Parts: sequence; structure tokens; C-alpha cells
Amino acid sequence: MNQYKTFRKLAGKVSFLLDKKALFILISFLIVTSVVFIVSTGLGDMKLSPLTVLNVLFGGGSEMEQLVVQSFRLPRIIVALMVGIALAVAGGILQGMIRNPLASPDILGLTGGASVAVVSFLAFFSDANNSLTVSIKWLPLAAFIGAAVIALLVYMLAWKNGVSPIRIVLIGIGISALMQALTTLMMIMGPIYRASQANIWITGTVYGSSWNNVAILVPWILVFVTIAFFMAKNINILELGDDIATGVGGRIQRQRFFLLLISTALVGGAVAFAGGIGFVGLMAPHMARRLVGSSYGALLPVSALIGGILVMLADLIGRTMFSPLEIPAGVFTAGIGAPYFIYLLFKSRNA
Repeated sequence: MNQYKTFRKLAGKVSFLLDKKALFILISFLIVTSVVFIVSTGLGDMKLSPLTVLNVLFGGGSEMEQLVVQSFRLPRIIVALMVGIALAVAGGILQGMIRNPLASPDILGLTGGASVAVVSFLAFFSDANNSLTVSIKWLPLAAFIGAAVIALLVYMLAWKNGVSPIRIVLIGIGISALMQALTTLMMIMGPIYRASQANIWITGTVYGSSWNNVAILVPWILVFVTIAFFMAKNINILELGDDIATGVGGRIQRQRFFLLLISTALVGGAVAFAGGIGFVGLMAPHMARRLVGSSYGALLPVSALIGGILVMLADLIGRTMFSPLEIPAGVFTAGIGAPYFIYLLFKSRNA
């Protein structure tokens, strides 16, 4: 019992205290995130220097510079940052909760559930003229409901005198495959124009982001990310294993359920406004773990910043490197994430 108490005290301390190394890395990534944010805002068809961008952000600059920065680029980059943060934190939570390094919103079917809901929305609410019979503003709600339904389904199917990590993973993989099949079916049933639009959306893009999107997404993500940071202690305890977690007084089933809800809320918000940007929730926590270790008090904030940087860079490459074409950000995250996933599989096999 004394050993259990020691584990609990240790988990509580590392949840809120950062050692000097972790604090230095966190500050470094805050600086990198700020630099990427400013540089990305300045790049495009009309190039602006970082000083010009800062001047516009503080109310200066010409009318054209203000229009380009404030109306066209800033909402898009803020959405990319928030989406990266949400997916990275959701992935970190799932990996700790399930104690599986391959867990991510994509693998467990949460992203797939949101995608099916959106494609179904586009398929069933489009008329013969390829126009929506209801407002496109309902699209984010459809994405969130889809992710929530799949999360609940995975949890219920995995329940057998409690929920075990291995059952969640196996059922999640099966549900994810089913969601991909349903998504393809909905794309075939819908009009060709909507299928093309849905395919771009599923790949993942922040193109067309507006201040209305920012106003909804930013509070949503910040609230649930803050809750996740405060629940870092529970994730640390769950990583010790069910026996030890129960021994120190952890209510593991209730904790897993709430952590799954937080992950679903983050994934639903991200997918609703940026589509199925893949592998960010897998890569960012792994990168953070190599830098700051497995303490979630440090791992979640660093993961969040890495995720934001990844999506901002992917969007920057997609809208500048192949101009005038716009390549969805999800193409580049998948191009990096798929080989990384294979690497993790080989590493797990050798271990």
C-alpha cells in the first residue's frame, strides 16, 4: 500500500510541475509556434515580412495588407493551429488511457465517424442542382455527432465487466474500417460534385476558414484542452496499469469514460472545421514523449504545440508550394504520418 501511495503522489506532482528541461522545451516550442504563425501569415501570393505582419496585427499597415492578413490568412492559420492542438491532445489522451503507442483518433474510428456524418450530410441534403437544401452551417454539428456516436459505440462494444484497453483498440480498428466503407458508399450515392467536395474535406483542409469558424472553434478547443491538462494526473495513474490504478483509489472506468469524452469533443471540433487531417494525433505525442518523457503534465502541452506546428506547416506548404493550386493539408500530414506509423509498427514488433 505504501508503494501505491508513492505512485499516487508521484503522479500528482508530475501533472502540474515541470522540471527545468521540460520547461525549457515548452518555452522553446512556444517561440517556434509563434515564429511559424507569423511567417505563415506573411507567405502567399502577396508576401509580407514578419515585421509587416506584426505591424498589421497591432493595427497598422495599409488597407490591402490588413485585408490580406486579417480577412484571408489569419482565420485560416488560427484554425490550423487550433486543429493541430486538438488532434495532438486527443491523441496523447488516447495513448495514455489505452496504454498503446499506436492509439490515435484515426485508428479508433473517431475521425471516421465524423467523416461519415459529413459525407452523409452532403449526400442526402443535396438536390439535383448540386445545392444544399439546408444550411451548410450545420456541417460542424454533423461532424461532432458522428464522432460522438462512434465513441459511444466503441465504448459500449468494448464493455465487458469494465472496459479494457486492448478491447477498445481492436473494436476501434474494426469500426474505423467500417466507417471508411460507409464513407465510400455515401460518396457513391451522392451527386458527383458533392463527392468531389467531400473527398477534399475528408483528406483534411482549412481552406475557406472564416472568423465565424474561429469564434466557435477557439473557445471549444481551449475549454477541453484545459480540462485535459487538469486531468493529466489521471492519465499518469492509468498508465501504471489497472491493478495499480485501482489500488491507489483510481476509478478507472469512470476516468476512461471521461477521457474518451474529452478526446471525442476535441476530435469532433477539429474534424468539423478542418476535415480528416490524419496522423497528427499519432505523431505529436510520440515526438513530445521523446523530448520530455511520459509525464502528461509536460507531454500534453508540448504535444499540443507540436500538433499546431505540424498542421500550420502542412497548410503553408499546401497553399504556397504548388500555387496556384491548393493542396489539402491532410495530404502532407499523411505523407509523413503513414511512414511513421509503419516505423512504430516495426519498433513495437522488435520490442
